[in-house]
Amino acid sequence: MAIGKVEICGVNTSTLPVLSNEEKEDLFRRIREGDAQARQKYIEGNLRLVLSIIKRFSACNENVDDLFQIGCIGLIKAIDNFDLGLGVKFSTYAVPMILGEIKRFLRDNASGIRVSRSLKDTAYKAIQARELLTKRNQKDPTVEEIAGEIGISKEDVAYAMDAIQSPMSLYEPVYTEGGDALCVMDQISDKKNKEEAWVERLSLSDAIQKLNSREREIIRLRFFEGKTQMEVAEMIGISQAQVSRLEKSALRTMRSYLTA
Repeated sequence: MAIGKVEICGVNTSTLPVLSNEEKEDLFRRIREGDAQARQKYIEGNLRLVLSIIKRFSACNENVDDLFQIGCIGLIKAIDNFDLGLGVKFSTYAVPMILGEIKRFLRDNASGIRVSRSLKDTAYKAIQARELLTKRNQKDPTVEEIAGEIGISKEDVAYAMDAIQSPMSLYEPVYTEGGDALCVMDQISDKKNKEEAWVERLSLSDAIQKLNSREREIIRLRFFEGKTQMEVAEMIGISQAQVSRLEKSALRTMRSYLTA
């Protein structure tokens, strides 16, 4: 794999910008205000991070352009989901997300399912269009909207997206901070039973009173209303990592009371 090549996916890596801390903070503020140009500049300013990560996979036989495109998808997800309130550098948050995207790609290819280059290119464009439309409209786009954004038929979008899908464990961590891992399961709501059976068996009425008001609200939203940690974070104005820590602390308090 020729990592040392100057041009990857049409990007001249020798001319990539290097952002100062002040520039990063200013761009992130503008991104949160919906500035698409600032978002693009922030992506370009972090492409060197993607390059440094794909160097770790120099021993594999995958095309470097493919790995770079996949890494860029992880970078875009990290930018769109990063919370300055986490108190960590962006690179600390982004690296595991970029690595996760690349590892899932390699695992999918290792399974023996080979997807044509043109189909993968279509899928990458569709994923980037989906991320852009979600950010722009604050909701998940339809297949028709994605197809319109990249100028191909909705059937081709659906086929390409289906071709690159790979199974993922519900317990696969998507982000780790201070020993607390946020897993796929933490981002999935259960609208069918919402843990009522578990809640009823524990008789939570007394145990919940042992919690502070914020912890009670998190438990109510998570286990009585079936909200995801991300939804809870948005509703009460804190980060998903903080929701995860408070939820775990609250459950430990309740269990300790109920088993005393």
